Formats: sequence, structure tokens, C-alpha cells
Amino acid sequence: MAGQNCLVANDWICWDYVTSRSQELTDATLEHIWITAVSVLIGIAVSVPLALLARRGRHWAAPVLGLTTLLYTIPSLAMFSLLLPVFGLSAALVVTGLVLYSLTILVRNVLAGLEAVPEDVREAARGMGYGPGRLLWQVELPLALPALLAGVRIATVSTVALTTVGSIVGKGGLGNLIAPAVNSSFKAQVLTASVLCVLLALVADLLLLGLQRLLTPWTRAGGGGRAAAPAKDPARTAAQSPAPAPAKGA
Repeated sequence: MAGQNCLVANDWICWDYVTSRSQELTDATLEHIWITAVSVLIGIAVSVPLALLARRGRHWAAPVLGLTTLLYTIPSLAMFSLLLPVFGLSAALVVTGLVLYSLTILVRNVLAGLEAVPEDVREAARGMGYGPGRLLWQVELPLALPALLAGVRIATVSTVALTTVGSIVGKGGLGNLIAPAVNSSFKAQVLTASVLCVLLALVADLLLLGLQRLLTPWTRAGGGGRAAAPAKDPARTAAQSPAPAPAKGA
């Protein structure tokens, strides 16, 4: 009886609300996941070139890092308002804003990971004939993965929270349920949608942590407390292999 009356009583915890609005909750959760995933993936794709540009020297690093930091200081409502004339009331508006916010974290982490690659490893790879592109993709980025993925985890959790702000244009995932429920004091909807948002952040962080451990096995402690070496790690191969003899006529 209590379960049937919890909606009428406007209780915070109401299973009857969950069962009766299951499709609405599912749709909002899927939209939340979609917006978050797309924003983070685009953020990664944009942050890597920006980090490579910032690595060229201080005259590039200062404007790149300064601009991404400045973007993060803009309030979300102001950010969406600035983007509104370009994208209109669409999901692209929310995704673009979230991508711009994620750059602050992602660019710095990618840059930190690249700068942490030992110079002797780079020299060994060059001595083996690695060109700039091959050096980047097969040596530097694999060794920068721990820092990069750590940044992705932080950016993802942050984006899960910021996605709710997209409710101002009707593209906020679970935020579409939270905002009107707060205004109408619909307690069960506020609590349920908020808990789902927190669970999304926790699950995303755990999944990315598992991915990080899978892709960077050399960062885990092996037997006897020694760090486990990555299987077929190109950077280690480059560092441990002797440089080839110069070709004739070189």
C-alpha cells in the first residue's frame, strides 16, 4: 500500500515511480551516455593535435594552454548562449560546449604524457629509423597512455555532470528530468535521476580504469613488486635494440 501511495505522498524513494517511468528513465540515460561519449571522443581527437602543437615550444604552449584554461572558466549557461547562434537548440550545441570544457583537462594530460617520454627512448627509436609519425604513434603515444587515460577518466566524470546543464535546450539527458522535477518539487524524480547520474559517472570511471589497466600492463606491479613490462612495447624495443649500421653511401 505504501509503495502504491509513494507518488501521492511525494516520497523521495518511490519504486512505483521507477517502474511507471522506466522508459522515460531509460531514454534519458541513453541520451546522457550518448552525449557524454561523443563529447569525450571528440575532445580526445582535438586535444592530441593541440598538445602536439603546445609541445613545439613556449610560444605555442602559452596560447594553447591559456585558451583552453580560459574556455573552462566560462560559465556553462554563458557558453551555451555564445554557441546558440551557431548551432541553435540542438544536441550539437551541448556537445560542442562539453568538448570545449574537456580540452582543459585532456590537452594538459596528453602534453604531460608526451613530455614524460624519456629522450633516450626517442633517440633510440630515431636510430632504428623511426620517422616522426612512426615515433609518435608507436613510441610516444603508447608511453603517454597512462597520463592520457587518466585525463580521459577525469574529463568523462566531469562531462557526465556537465551534460545535465544541456537541459536548458532540452538535450541534457538525465538533466531533462532533474531540472523540471526541482522546479515542481517532484522528489522521486529528482532523487532517481540524480542517483542514475552518479552511477553513470562511477561506472564510466571504473570501465575506463579497467581499460587503462588493460592497455598499460607495464604500470601494474608484477611478481615480487617489480613493474611488469609491456608486451611488445615498441618504446622498450627501441631503447634496448642497437641502432642499425649506416647504409652505404650515407
